Amino acid sequence: MERAHSLLLNEEVCSRLAEHQRAEFIFEWLNHLKKLLPATDRVDIKQNQRCLVDQLSGILVGSPGPPTRWLLAHCLAMLYRLGDPLSSSLLVDRCNDIIRSRDDSPSGLPTRLAAVATLGALYEQLGRMLVGSFRDSLTNLLKAMKSAESQGRYEIMLCVERMLRGLGVSAVSCHRDVYKAARTCLTDRSMSVRCAAAKCLMELQREAAFLWNSELENVATLCFRAFEGSNDNVRVSVAKLLGTLLAAAVETRQPAAPRQGGRGRSSLEEAMALLTAGFLRGGAGFLRASGDMLKGTSSVSKDIRIGVTQACVVFVSTLGGSWLEANLPSYLALLMDLASHSRATQIPGDAAVTRRCVSFILRSSLGSLLGEKAQTNALKQLCLVVASQKPAIDAGDGNVETRVSSADVSASQHVLVCCLLELGGLVQGLGSTAAPLLSDSSTALVDTVVSVLLHPASSARLAAAWCLRCVAAAMPSQRSPLLDRCTERLAALKSSPDALVGYGAAVAALVASAQNCPLGLPHTKGKAVLVLAEDLLRSASQSSRISLQRTQAGWLLVSSLITLGPAVVEHHLPRLLLLWRCVFPASLREQEIELRRGDYFTWQVTLEGRAGALCAMKNLLLHCRELVTDHNIGLLLTPLACAVALLTKLPALLRSHNSSVRSCSVVYRLRVYELLSLLPPLSYQESFGLVMNQLVSDLSGPDNLNQPCSDLTLLPPLCHHDDLPLVGPALHHTHHRYVEEQLHGSSVGGGSLDHDPFSLCETHDQAPPAPLPPPAALTTAAVHLFGAVFPHIISAQRVKILEQFVETVNQLKGQRQQTVQTHVCAALCSLLKHQGSVRGSLGPEEIRPSAVSLLSGALESSSPLLRCLAAEGLARLVQVVGDAGFTVSVSLLCFDRLKTARDAASRSGYALALGALHRHTGGISSPQHLSTCLGVLFTLSQDSTSPEVQTWSLHSLSLVVDLSGGLYRAHAESSFTLALRLLLSAPPTHPEVHYSLGRCLHALITCLGPDLQGDGAVVTALRSSCLVGCGLMQASPDCLVQARATSCLQQLHMFSPAHVNLSSLVPALCANLCSSYLCLRRAVVACLRQLVQREALEVSEHAVTLVKELPRRDNTHLDVTIKEVGLEGALFTLLDRESDPGLRSDIQETLVHMMTSSATSGKLGHWLKLCKDVLSATTDCRAPVGASQDEDADSSRDDDSSVFRARPESVGPFTALRWGTRRFAMACVCRIIEQCESADPAHFDMALAQERRLQESTDFLVLHLGDLVRMAFMAATDHSDQLRLAGLQTLLVIIRRFSDVPEPEFPGHVILEQYQANVGAALRPAFAADAAPDVTAKACQVCSAWISSGVVSDLRDLRRVHQLLASSLAKIQVERDVSGQLYNEAMAAMETMAVLKAWAEVYIVAVQRCGQTEANLSVSSLANDGTSSGSGGGGLLTLVQSDLAALSRLWLAALQDHALLTLPQENASQLPAAGGSFYTAETLNQARAHYSSSWAPILHATSLWLHSTGFVMSDNSPANLSRPATPTSMGRTDSVGGAKSPEDVSSDRLHLILGISVEFLCSPHSQDQMENITSCLRALQTLLDVSWPRAKIGNDQALSVELLSVLHRLMVTRESPSVHLAVLELLRQIVTAAQEHVREKRHSAEVDDGASEKETLPEFGEGRNTGGLIPGHSLVFGALELCICVLVRKLPQLSPKLAGTSPTGPGGSVWSLTDSDCRLVASSLCVLSQLPSVCSPEGSVSILPTILHLLLGVLRELLHQPHTQTGAPAAGSGGGASVAEVVQASLQALKCILTSSMSQQEKSRGAWNRLLRSALHTLLGLWDAGDRAVDQIGLLTALTVFLLSAGPEVCTAEPLHALCLQRFTAGMDAKDPLVVSRCYQLLTSVFQAPPGIAVPYIQALGLPLVRFLQRVERSRPRSPEELLRVLEGVRALEALVQAADESHRPRLVAILFPLLISFLLDENALGSAPAASWSLHEAALKDLMRLGPQHSAVFRSLIASSPHLKSRLEAAVKGNQESLNTKASGANPGGRSGAKSSPSITLKTNFL
Repeated sequence: MERAHSLLLNEEVCSRLAEHQRAEFIFEWLNHLKKLLPATDRVDIKQNQRCLVDQLSGILVGSPGPPTRWLLAHCLAMLYRLGDPLSSSLLVDRCNDIIRSRDDSPSGLPTRLAAVATLGALYEQLGRMLVGSFRDSLTNLLKAMKSAESQGRYEIMLCVERMLRGLGVSAVSCHRDVYKAARTCLTDRSMSVRCAAAKCLMELQREAAFLWNSELENVATLCFRAFEGSNDNVRVSVAKLLGTLLAAAVETRQPAAPRQGGRGRSSLEEAMALLTAGFLRGGAGFLRASGDMLKGTSSVSKDIRIGVTQACVVFVSTLGGSWLEANLPSYLALLMDLASHSRATQIPGDAAVTRRCVSFILRSSLGSLLGEKAQTNALKQLCLVVASQKPAIDAGDGNVETRVSSADVSASQHVLVCCLLELGGLVQGLGSTAAPLLSDSSTALVDTVVSVLLHPASSARLAAAWCLRCVAAAMPSQRSPLLDRCTERLAALKSSPDALVGYGAAVAALVASAQNCPLGLPHTKGKAVLVLAEDLLRSASQSSRISLQRTQAGWLLVSSLITLGPAVVEHHLPRLLLLWRCVFPASLREQEIELRRGDYFTWQVTLEGRAGALCAMKNLLLHCRELVTDHNIGLLLTPLACAVALLTKLPALLRSHNSSVRSCSVVYRLRVYELLSLLPPLSYQESFGLVMNQLVSDLSGPDNLNQPCSDLTLLPPLCHHDDLPLVGPALHHTHHRYVEEQLHGSSVGGGSLDHDPFSLCETHDQAPPAPLPPPAALTTAAVHLFGAVFPHIISAQRVKILEQFVETVNQLKGQRQQTVQTHVCAALCSLLKHQGSVRGSLGPEEIRPSAVSLLSGALESSSPLLRCLAAEGLARLVQVVGDAGFTVSVSLLCFDRLKTARDAASRSGYALALGALHRHTGGISSPQHLSTCLGVLFTLSQDSTSPEVQTWSLHSLSLVVDLSGGLYRAHAESSFTLALRLLLSAPPTHPEVHYSLGRCLHALITCLGPDLQGDGAVVTALRSSCLVGCGLMQASPDCLVQARATSCLQQLHMFSPAHVNLSSLVPALCANLCSSYLCLRRAVVACLRQLVQREALEVSEHAVTLVKELPRRDNTHLDVTIKEVGLEGALFTLLDRESDPGLRSDIQETLVHMMTSSATSGKLGHWLKLCKDVLSATTDCRAPVGASQDEDADSSRDDDSSVFRARPESVGPFTALRWGTRRFAMACVCRIIEQCESADPAHFDMALAQERRLQESTDFLVLHLGDLVRMAFMAATDHSDQLRLAGLQTLLVIIRRFSDVPEPEFPGHVILEQYQANVGAALRPAFAADAAPDVTAKACQVCSAWISSGVVSDLRDLRRVHQLLASSLAKIQVERDVSGQLYNEAMAAMETMAVLKAWAEVYIVAVQRCGQTEANLSVSSLANDGTSSGSGGGGLLTLVQSDLAALSRLWLAALQDHALLTLPQENASQLPAAGGSFYTAETLNQARAHYSSSWAPILHATSLWLHSTGFVMSDNSPANLSRPATPTSMGRTDSVGGAKSPEDVSSDRLHLILGISVEFLCSPHSQDQMENITSCLRALQTLLDVSWPRAKIGNDQALSVELLSVLHRLMVTRESPSVHLAVLELLRQIVTAAQEHVREKRHSAEVDDGASEKETLPEFGEGRNTGGLIPGHSLVFGALELCICVLVRKLPQLSPKLAGTSPTGPGGSVWSLTDSDCRLVASSLCVLSQLPSVCSPEGSVSILPTILHLLLGVLRELLHQPHTQTGAPAAGSGGGASVAEVVQASLQALKCILTSSMSQQEKSRGAWNRLLRSALHTLLGLWDAGDRAVDQIGLLTALTVFLLSAGPEVCTAEPLHALCLQRFTAGMDAKDPLVVSRCYQLLTSVFQAPPGIAVPYIQALGLPLVRFLQRVERSRPRSPEELLRVLEGVRALEALVQAADESHRPRLVAILFPLLISFLLDENALGSAPAASWSLHEAALKDLMRLGPQHSAVFRSLIASSPHLKSRLEAAVKGNQESLNTKASGANPGGRSGAKSSPSITLKTNFL
């Protein structure tokens, strides 16, 4: 194919190719030429023009196929346009000659068609240059058309269309001729010719004004005739033509005066009159229509009516939303005239079609074209139309003054149904934005709708009920008031039949509307509805006139109540069971007696009542499945048996009472079947025989043969969804499906609400319910039940039933045979589908022949749908039988029938069966079977005489490809060849063939899969074939084929993205993005969704490039949008227009992917502006809800009142977007913020962002904070509750992300501070009295986040938001008025919990801030400590303090509720019968979720409050609270009665908090609730800070142990450092509590028993007399477990088993720990050191080895450094400071152990001493570290701690004492001066110890110390470290002197003084001495001055006896004095000596 990529055709290569390859090669060359010519230089084109023309002309006469000829024509025309156009006339003449030729050979037709196409392209591109030959060419074409076949007529019409497009106004002279020709073609027998004629006329009407002037009526009549017998494509094309002409007539595009003889501008009335005439009379002439009217018949077919309907939609859409808004009243009036016309509603079937058509027009115009404001206006107009029908309504009300004929009443019902359904649809779409309309007295929407409930026609009453349901769904606050109103009227008007049915339906609809609404319905309303229903059913027999209505209304109410779900129904179930048992006989015997009496009316009422009861049972099974227990089913068995038994008696009843009860009997059977389908079959197995006999009768009995067949509703659910496109695009999802279903529904009639009033109770989406007529619904139900029951009957009966079916089908003929065949095949397929899903069997082999016979007969049916069903049935049959031999026999049957069959239906049916046969058995695994299938299907697919056979066989081929998998790859090349040959040759008049070819291509691409990425010659050829095939389908004029091409390219992109050219694909996708065909838009968006996941930026760029370069005559709005805001903006616009859920979801995903890939990579500003534009795009001129936005009116702010006025430059690219689209924009904003979190940190740092912005052109989120806040404000103050919730959520996200971002320009302030007013204004509307509870709850969350964030510190500013919270607190304290409740009681619980949670969060923050403020004040020790707390935490605490009394009670009540709600099911009996403080017993399950989301902060806040009160009850009186006032209120009264003591109340509160915390922390479902875990731990910490609860926990060892086990579990299962630290802090507090308890017990015992009996005192503490600790019961053991858990996890070396492993890798140590790990280790050591004090002496001995082992092990890890750490830690994750903290903690813990009182206890002293000596030995052994460095300073410090704390008994024992001396000696001799100085420092402590410890060390180490100091004179210190060593040595010697006896001290002082004097310098050496030496001199002099007076006698005698010492001292003093004088005189301010002694001063001086 690469050789085809040249300017000239490579004829040499082309001639060597086979015929099919040559066609493909030529097409590829033409395709390349089409792209190459515009990019080629004109000179080159002119040079090669002649050669190119010759080559192209050769192709033209070579019989090219349809795609090739179109491409050829385009290339030829482009060649002349870009090159030399003068010779084009020669080509025109040649084409005309070819068209005139009479060549009838097979090659002649394609050549003529190619000439026609070329002619059209030439005139289109060259236009007026060929105007001279236009008339001749046109005459030639029109003459040729008279004798042309359908392809020729099709091509000529397209050619004329192009000629008109190219010539424009120059062709005006021939317009009439074209019009005459097109008139003929518009009613052609070929559908494609009709489409082409419609397109031609569409082009003609651009210039030919007579079409919409003088000829308008004729064209309209012509269009009506074109609709007759048309298909979907024709209806769409002709409707577009007719609608456009009518729009042109109404809104003339040419301002000039009309031509002579023409008409002026038409009015809307005239246009609608034409459409109405077509709808009523069709395309018939006046005489024929008059004759039909006289006969009383209607000859207008449904396809005409549907076409007229679509034309009306086009008409309005073309005129646009603005026109519609301006002309709405008259437009509605005309539509209602059509809906109420007697000719359109003569019979119920016609009436249903008419209503459906008018509803479709209303939905497509009002629902799609109008913005929200215009829709509100449309609601008002619809209300006026409804109100205008008041006379008919009054007639139903029995008003005798108004005389209204039955015809008027009948007409009014159709008007009302259409209006009310659209009213409901509009209200549902608007949602809560329609709320202001309800309070508008001029509209009186609710009153108007409610008034229709009294209309005499049931359809109008039911439509009004549905409309009320829509109102309740859109505005949940209206549900309860409407329900109250309707129940009151129903109770008051019990004697009116119409009122009973109308208001009953309204109540049922309103109750049922609550099932999908989270806000729900008050439980009391449900009770009231049930009482009303019982009353109606009870009183039904009192008045025969209204018995039927009361019965129906009663059961309707019961059915609606059951839809509320098990939470409501379980409370009423006993009463419901009683009702069901009462309506049926008590036994079968009673039923027999009942059958002998009763007239037709009694039976009518009875059947109606039982049908209603059965419907209620069905709802119970659908909505309350968990309540349907075996026990309850058992209670219903008798009524069920009676219900089934009555089925067999119905024929006798019908014979007795004729047809009076026929309709009731049909409904009754329907209800029985529906109920039995939902029940387990075994529950009614005794009735199987009766049921099956009745089913067989209903499916194939003679009574039902004349019933119309509902194949369109019955069969599609049973067919395979992949096969349905074969039936036609109507079963595809199209925009027109709503009305197209009426066309295909045969004579069944369309669905209508009055067919089944109980459908009001079903779950629906936006569309109103449209139940089928009862007979059709009965057939569907019978088919489903047959599939469920048949497998359970005996085998012999199964065989007999199927044989009976076969016999019945064979006996009948014609339509009756097809009806039965449809029914029995559907039943069989239902059975097979059911058995296939449960892997069941069919039964004995005798069944198979009958099943095959039924299905094979259906395969030969003329109904395509039945053939699809039969093919799927055969596939299911093969699956269920599961026998390979049977599968082969069925395959052979298909092969044999295909050989013999000659009719198209049989061949297409068996071809499909061949492909579908292995669909459910795992695919095709036999190569031989595959080859045979392909041989047959290849042959059938090339049968061009039957397009139907081609279509079905190609579809079957695609199934074979899918089912063969890798086995098919051997046949891929031949399949591609076949597909391309057919694509190149199949005529465009049969697009269904192309669609099946597209499906084949898709299957082949999937089959090849990732292999398509290869580079081999074969793979390259296959990939090229894929691309060529896709290109061929893209060029098809049919939208379904284009959609299939798009999905093929999407699949190819998935497997081989590098070979799909986005630069051509994306423009093609964008061009179809606004297609009028839903299937094409779906395919385009699905493809875009996949593309943007990989290449979002490229897709966006290609889209914009396309629109900029696109020279289109009529730019669509979408193109304009892409130009302005890119593809993203266009997708937002499309999202707003679309109503299809799948397509909307795909658009949203596409936008999210585009945003994810580009929002943080340079297009952040673009996305935020886009979201802001979307959010601003509303035409709502009303002020926002919270109009008092305190914001500066800057010029950049969007002014809501000026949006979308006449200034296009300021309004943005979007107009009137709906709230759903704007809500999605808010979700996008939240997603952008979330995305920026994981991107650049500059997004949340204003200073960094501003700095980076100056250096680079990137954008940052923080720079757009103002826009973010404005968007959140706009959304939060909208009228739509959903948008308000989204706005509040965005505001919450903004507050959380930006609350700590500082403002660079104002230090000490944060950036959000400037938006205080915006936040306040956004929150205020959510706290209004009428705000929905979910909005208020979300606003409370935002309030608490705002107050807690610390953004606002000023108390006055805080008070604004605080007041909102205060108002909500006041609201929840008010006793709720039960009668005035609007929502479910669980919503009150939700709101209450949200408020309490918000207050709790604020209180927690206030207490924390207050604590921080106090800490800061104490640190800075300010005198005026109370003045600065007003704006900090103290001020916030002051705000909360005023409400704290009320809050504390509410918090405690909420916690008690939560504790009750978390009880397991077995303890449910403990729950209070009346409910809790904030929930009712009926709404317990719904309320549970609200408590679980709020309890944790409330628990923490309650603990803080109890901490602040110290568990002292200050006031026990209720603080004027009406809530909580329930039996569960805490601290009021005992359960028995009588006040509790304060001690009991405090104990209850403590155990409540402990219980909730422990229960939650034990829960396995808390893994994602880290915030709750933290709150729990903090609450417990807060409690244990108070002495009283600490004492209670210390006193209860079992509770303490349980707490420890929970904490241990938490430590093991959570990896959060903060949780671990909190756990250890709690552990410390628990151990402290135990310590205090033990200490108190010991003290009490000592005081009570006196000192004399100490020997007999019991031992307090764990271990008692034995020292044993019991796991699970021991607090100490639990604490040890926890500590070891921490230590071993952080330092695995402590455990012998784990030595050498570490969380951070092999050989890890403390040096690799993080700061938090170090804190954990330190905390654990602290706890360990406290444990002995909790034990008895024996117990302490038990645990001491473990504690000492752990302590010394940690010391070993700390003090044995790896070689990288030489003296100081490396800059790692832990850092030296943290490790130093651990060292300090270790030493402190060691000291605590050594000084423990247990070591002195008589019982344990000996054991302790032995263990401590062992520990000391271990410590001394740590100096031997092998190859690791030793931290001698740390070891010496630990040794010193031992010496000073352990006592002589431990330390003086040998050889430990000798080793200790050895370690100190080694330290004194160390080379590191720091080690030596620390050694002397520690020796100082030792020397100062008691004599028992100090004397041996003084004796051993005193002499080395003196010798060291004597050496200093010879080697003076040169560094600060060496200086420190000397000074510490002097301190040690001084301590030694002080430790000596008074008698020996003078001699030691006599040694010290000479040493100090030896350190002095004389005046000469002083000036030049180093800094260290000078400092030593100064220190020695100070010491001499200090010590001299203390030992004056020794000093004088020493000076007197040693003259050299005296002279040296004097010299030093003199030199020092001179130095001081020098400094004082300032002669040397920067002197060296000063600088050396004071480095900091030197720095400062130098700096200055």
